[in-house]
Amino acid sequence: MRRWIKVAVAAAAVVGLGGWIAAPFAQDWWLVRTACDGALPRDAVRQLAKNGSHFKDAESMTYRELGEYRCTLSFEGDDLSSDLVLRVEAYTGRDHQDREFRTTFEEYGFIPQSPVPQGLPGFIDRFGAVQFLLPCPDLGKDDDGRRRKLLVRTQFGQDALWGHPAAYETAVGLVNGASDRLGCGAEPLTAPRGDAGLVDPGEEPKTVPLTGAGKTGCAWATRANLPGRGGWRVADGINDAAPTGRCVLYGEDAEADSSGHRLTFVAWYGDWSSRFVADSDGRPRPLTATARCAGEAANFAVGGWDDIPGVGRADQRDLLEAFARDQVERRGCSGLRVR
Repeated sequence: MRRWIKVAVAAAAVVGLGGWIAAPFAQDWWLVRTACDGALPRDAVRQLAKNGSHFKDAESMTYRELGEYRCTLSFEGDDLSSDLVLRVEAYTGRDHQDREFRTTFEEYGFIPQSPVPQGLPGFIDRFGAVQFLLPCPDLGKDDDGRRRKLLVRTQFGQDALWGHPAAYETAVGLVNGASDRLGCGAEPLTAPRGDAGLVDPGEEPKTVPLTGAGKTGCAWATRANLPGRGGWRVADGINDAAPTGRCVLYGEDAEADSSGHRLTFVAWYGDWSSRFVADSDGRPRPLTATARCAGEAANFAVGGWDDIPGVGRADQRDLLEAFARDQVERRGCSGLRVR
């Protein structure tokens, strides 16, 4: 009789434990704890789920010999919304990295992008994903003698609250986790402090008057003797740790006509970007510049409307040279050539 009671109590305990594990909150706890191989900051990722929705599923794959890592996390959605919380893809191979950059950047590289906080080696691409590019000291050099790097692309679902500061903390945790999984050995990143969330690259960037740009990454423009009557405004998209950055200069009537009267100066760092400054025959494109930085190509270009009043091609070349020289000095590059 006593033995039967013990069996019944044990069975009840198993059923109770099974019910607890199946409960939504228990599933949330388990998924957040184990998703992406334990790399997620638990409190931060919980803040990304829309309206307290419960997490539903997580998947991760590591192909260390191929230099690939992937992870996804989803929450309960409905027919009118996406159930994706986050997706991360990481690569240490140059072929995969070049493919990702070809997808991200159009032919000439002048695509919407937004900066991330200073110190983070990344940018927000036109799809709203955060791309990080870090050196991998533990992986040595590739067959071309270039230091191997880790590219991590982290994207949040359209219904995840990626404008929340927790998005950066989550993204940084994923980058550090991918580095460990792929044996990269990158210096761990630290999430920025403050209340800033990810910026939508489709939105017009915030601008400041030219006179107020002296403490931004586009301070060179305040010394560049811009033509015109002095009504220029500046949008700062420079991050000295990122593989790309831009300064956008808006003319006096840019606010009234956001489609034109602006000059966009873009910098790209890495051999992957050399296609932006040469045509299909390998001939240099006009209004571009090149340099060498950390053993790879650094490329610069200016894009804008040809009918900007008072700004001719010679003026644009002079401004491009001012921009490129500032970038070269910031990054310790050499061999600047302006076309």
